[in-house]
Amino acid sequence: MGGADHTGGPQGPAAGFGARSGQSGRPEGTTTRALPRTLLCLVAATILALQAGAAGAQTAADSWPNRAITWVVPFGAGGVTDLVSRKIAELLRTRLGQPVVVENRPGAGGTIGTEFVARAQPDGYTVLYASGGPMTIQPNLGLTKLNYDPLKSYVHVRGVSSSNQVLVATAAAPYNTLAEFVAYAKANPGKVNFGSPGPGTAQHLAGEMFQAAAGIKLTHVPYKSGSNQMTDMMSGILDVSFDYLTVLRPLIDTGKVKVLGTTGAARLAALPDAPTVLEAGYPDAVNAGSTWVSVPAGTDPKIVSKLSEALTAVLADPGIVADLTANGQVSIADKGPAEMVPFIVDETARNKRVIESAGIGGQ
Repeated sequence: MGGADHTGGPQGPAAGFGARSGQSGRPEGTTTRALPRTLLCLVAATILALQAGAAGAQTAADSWPNRAITWVVPFGAGGVTDLVSRKIAELLRTRLGQPVVVENRPGAGGTIGTEFVARAQPDGYTVLYASGGPMTIQPNLGLTKLNYDPLKSYVHVRGVSSSNQVLVATAAAPYNTLAEFVAYAKANPGKVNFGSPGPGTAQHLAGEMFQAAAGIKLTHVPYKSGSNQMTDMMSGILDVSFDYLTVLRPLIDTGKVKVLGTTGAARLAALPDAPTVLEAGYPDAVNAGSTWVSVPAGTDPKIVSKLSEALTAVLADPGIVADLTANGQVSIADKGPAEMVPFIVDETARNKRVIESAGIGGQ
């Protein structure tokens, strides 16, 4: 009796636990050994999920485009950017085999539509027809706080065109040449107005550059779209406007406006009789506006490459080439993703110098 402890000796509970463990079929230490296997399972599941995600992303890039593309134009319908971009969008539709839907998002000198694309999903289905106004001029003007960075917020896919502007006056204006216009403006400081599609646009900057170079004072009248601006030109509400030949050609051909000159360093083949501001003695008024195509930052390089290749083919189309030439534009389609960043940097620096020397920032 004295040799067995059945009520609480050290062997009792241990023996009991061992017996229960034995009955359950789980020897001591199994829980500790099971932990690494659980972690391995979790790691394996995570790797599979990541691989599946990567495969999904790969498939999305490889199959792009498999639905409609939204082609954002940051200016109103009827302006130069809109007219040219619609022709390119139509050829892209044929090239890519998917609808390319033009969506005009005008306002604030093109910054509203430009910002919209910066905030879009970087999936290749929202594309920006970019221009120098919101990208290389607005950042220097200080007119409004920009919620995008021209370099960091986008991948700039391919250049489209660069073109000088044309200075036109209403048909009834009492001046017919650049010299006569400058003399009239000097005699009537602030009484001659000029229109543009909005503050900070290339057209606005061209007007500011010209009046600074010529030593005259004009009154700027901003619009939300180029079509409204031209309507007021024809009705005589505006005195003069700086714009591109694409927009002005119908008005010039029908005599609704008259050409005073261009902002180029060389005459346009399409307007051989129009003198340049350089010829008139105003080298600081030489000005050109550029356009290109961009997508949101983070867009898959495969998609960027596909879009770039498609644009290269489209911009080499004989119809587009002839159209650019006829409208006083020079192709910059040779500038792909690698060339566009330094191009934008140079354009921004050039515009900054002009804006600061003319004292037009922060108006």
